[in-house]
Amino acid sequence: LVDKLHLHFAENEILLEIGNKYGKSSAQIILRWLYERGIVGLAKSVKKDRMKQNIDIFDFSLTAEDKVKIATLQTSGSQFFNHDDPKTVDFFENLLKERDI
Repeated sequence: LVDKLHLHFAENEILLEIGNKYGKSSAQIILRWLYERGIVGLAKSVKKDRMKQNIDIFDFSLTAEDKVKIATLQTSGSQFFNHDDPKTVDFFENLLKERDI
């Protein structure tokens, strides 16, 4: 179901650029950024390879320049999906109906 959502952060140019520098995914970059800020990131996955990837963030450190670039991504909107997009509303409405909630 989540695959149906457009995950903006996974395709973000800044995160991809930093990830390429370290050989890491966008998700790993965000998890490392949170870790270095003393924030516990709760990454959810049911896929074993993603679980391994989520914990594999301790063999590199972000530079001050990396952190400044990532900080520019903080907005009041979601980095996961557009709340104003009718497709997103439909997706969640259908999800609730499917789960009889």
